[in-house]
Amino acid sequence: MKKFIDIYYSFLKIMLTVLMGLIIIPVTMQIFARYVDFIPRYIWTEELSRFCFIWIILIGAMIAMRTDEHFTVDLLPTQKTNKGKAISLMFVDSMTFLMAIIFVIWGWPLVQFGLLQTSEMAEMPMVFIYVAWPLTGITWIIFLLERVFDHIKLYRSVSS
Repeated sequence: MKKFIDIYYSFLKIMLTVLMGLIIIPVTMQIFARYVDFIPRYIWTEELSRFCFIWIILIGAMIAMRTDEHFTVDLLPTQKTNKGKAISLMFVDSMTFLMAIIFVIWGWPLVQFGLLQTSEMAEMPMVFIYVAWPLTGITWIIFLLERVFDHIKLYRSVSS
């Protein structure tokens, strides 16, 4: 399972890199079209850049979940023992797990709605955009389950 998660994580990083490179094209075209008269002002560039931006944000959130670099708020006191640290981390991760479940449950009707819609300019099925939310939730769950095993090891370890 760890190997699958590592491969999936590498795939996400590659997709993020591709999308970051791809978004440069329509944004650059939009900027130059404003200041140079001989470049036409394409409307599809705004739509493509918006769709890339949505995926960049959500793939970035997926990657940040795996590397534990997503923003957190420290409300719990700092624990002195490994057991205390593990319990604290499991509590925080359980709250994140609830958020992931919300993304999956409420994202699924969005996907079904997206099957009936197409984008205005590119005539692309909107399901390709809306599927990002439940996919983010599922990915968070996978990465959180991986993290739970690390917390259990920390809980069982000798306090330091």
